[in-house]
Amino acid sequence: MDSTQYHIILFVSNQASSRDFYAHVLDKKPILDVPGMTEFQLNDTLKLGLMPENGIAKIINHAAPHPSSGNGIPRCELYIICEEVVPSFSRAIDHGATLISPIALRDWGHAVGYVSDPDGHLIAFASTS
Repeated sequence: MDSTQYHIILFVSNQASSRDFYAHVLDKKPILDVPGMTEFQLNDTLKLGLMPENGIAKIINHAAPHPSSGNGIPRCELYIICEEVVPSFSRAIDHGATLISPIALRDWGHAVGYVSDPDGHLIAFASTS
């Protein structure tokens, strides 16, 4: 039995506000919320983590640029396939996401709308039907 677990960790400028934002957007409560890390269980093997920029900056030291130097620049995309795209997309906008591109049928066959979170990470809400 494969026991592999996957974690996607976003570096955020404000852990508390990002926690609140993602709790509303994902419609989930964090399974871990301690200074330095908030985690949401997305499915059996995947977690989304939120780590303060200054925390990871201490770990990477000067081997890479400080994460805040990329704020507002799309650096990743969370692609979320939903049963109902409009409520999920609207909930994100209602809780402070910035509209990037409205829901539209894309070339690859999904209806997708794009927003960005407070740190500029892109979130795509998609439907395959």
